[in-house]
Amino acid sequence: MPTYIKWRDGRATLVEDVFTNIADGAGMTPGEVIVSLGRFQTEGEALLAEGRKVGVRLTSAEEAEALAYDLPRIAVVALELPKFGDGRAYTNARLLRERFGFTGEIRAVGDVLREQAVFMVRCGFDAFEPADGSTSEQWDAAAHRFRHVYQRSADGRTPAFAERQG
Repeated sequence: MPTYIKWRDGRATLVEDVFTNIADGAGMTPGEVIVSLGRFQTEGEALLAEGRKVGVRLTSAEEAEALAYDLPRIAVVALELPKFGDGRAYTNARLLRERFGFTGEIRAVGDVLREQAVFMVRCGFDAFEPADGSTSEQWDAAAHRFRHVYQRSADGRTPAFAERQG
């Protein structure tokens, strides 16, 4: 069974992936699935009615707002990072957590590099499919690289300026 890295209680751990990514045009498999936004919009009701857990994959060009109504029924939102310099998935992760109150899994897929671990965790990602072959131990070390943060974010850490005031 495939694995991915899950952020739990402030630590990165390797877990088995119970979800199957279904490409557009591919046949549906039994069990838990992750489908594109377009496929979810056409087949989502039927998939959810079957009692299975459903995840939705958003490209960097798609906005989290498209899922706002359905978020309580969605188990995973997989946000694609198409290349190192594209930060739109970070914005979507933060919107999902802070504006829409999404408590399910937000998974980073695509060009996911451990050098970005701390920033992804701060924005609300809690699951990662690393493209660089990094281990959960390496991911954990990268996510804990910096002791202080300088602005508020979805992770709720206290910024350095607030620590100095307290």
